[in-house]
Amino acid sequence: MTYVITESCIKCKYTDCVDVCPVDCFREGPNFLIIDPEECIDCTLCVAECPVEAIYAEDEVPEDQQVFIALNAELAQNPAWKPITAKKPSPSDADEWAIVKEKAHLLEK
Repeated sequence: MTYVITESCIKCKYTDCVDVCPVDCFREGPNFLIIDPEECIDCTLCVAECPVEAIYAEDEVPEDQQVFIALNAELAQNPAWKPITAKKPSPSDADEWAIVKEKAHLLEK
C-alpha cells in the first residue's frame, strides 16, 4: 500500500508533508505534489501534516478521488516532476485555493 495525494492539493501545494517524509517520496509539479508509490514506505507521517487533508492511504481514497491513485503513479514517472525534499513557501494564494473543492481541471502536468 502507498499514500496518495488528491485533488485538494491542487493550487495549494503546501509542503508541510515533505518535511516529515523519511524517504523523500514526494515529487513537485507546477501546481500540485504527488507521492511516488515506488518510494513511499507507508509511514503515515505526511497525513497529519497536510493542512487540506489531501493525503490518503491508497485503500482509503474517496470514491470521487480514485483517479488520483493512477495519476500519482503516472506523474512519478515524469522526469519533469522532480523530487522535493524540504518545505517551501506555499503559493501566495494557497489559502484561497484551500477552500475550493472541484479543481482537478486546473491540474498542470
